[in-house]
Formats: sequence, structure tokens, C-alpha cells
Amino acid sequence: MHKLVRTSLAAAGLVAALALTGCGSDDGDDAGKDSASTAPAEAGSGGDAAKGGSIEGAWSGKTDGKTVDLAVTGTKAVLLADGHACTGDVADMGKQMLTLKCADGNTDRTMGSIESNDGKTLVISWDAGAKDTLTKSATGTLPTGLPTGLPTP
Repeated sequence: MHKLVRTSLAAAGLVAALALTGCGSDDGDDAGKDSASTAPAEAGSGGDAAKGGSIEGAWSGKTDGKTVDLAVTGTKAVLLADGHACTGDVADMGKQMLTLKCADGNTDRTMGSIESNDGKTLVISWDAGAKDTLTKSATGTLPTGLPTGLPTP
């Protein structure tokens, strides 16, 4: 139980850090990026997947019983899934895509396409076969059901 709480708190901390810092360092390679890449695709250019709008914000869900957390700020994304931490970009490649690199070299969730987004539920299909259904997290609130009275470190 403590591991689950620490994992949830770590994910919440990562999402908060992403929101505050803009997702990390500027490596100077922004010259060729399209600043509109996170804008929702218009009907006919990206299909139904982006009609719900931007994927910016914090998203969370479970796939195969394991927590998946995604945070998107601007064109940057951070994903925590199955014990892997991955960072990368959101791009419009005819439809919204996530292109990520995991710190440990895992490739389960490195290229994902946004299949649907109604503003509340986001469905991502990953090239390696996983399909995540995530729910938009409420801004500024902690998850419900967290235990109280935990010992301090």
C-alpha cells in the first residue's frame, strides 16, 4: 500500500513539476518545430481524434491493471507507465502523435497516436501494441482515497 501511495504521489509531483517548469530543458532544437503542433486538428485534417481539443493537461488511467499517467504542456509530454519514465513531444503528423523516449530504453510507449479525445477521455494507441484510455485529471486536486496519518520520513 505504501508503494502505491508513493508511486501516486511521485506521479502527482512529476505532473506538478512539468506544469511549473515547462517539461525540462531547452536543447536549442526548437527552430524547426511548428508552434501549432498542439492545436487541435481541424475536421478533415486530423480525423475525429482531435475534435475534443488540445491534449494539454494531466491524464491518468489504468491499462492491464497498471497506472498510466500522462502530462502535456505545450509541445512537451511526460509519461509514467509500467515503471518507465518517458519524455518527448506532441506533434501533428496528420493526426496528433506522441513521440517519446524512455530513460531506461523501453520502447513500449514511444510512438503513440491519439485515437480519440472528447476533452474528458483520451485514447492513445501505441505502435508497440498497447492502448491506453486516460481520464483528464482535475487541476489542483489530489486523487481521492489517499490514506491519512502516514508516518513522515
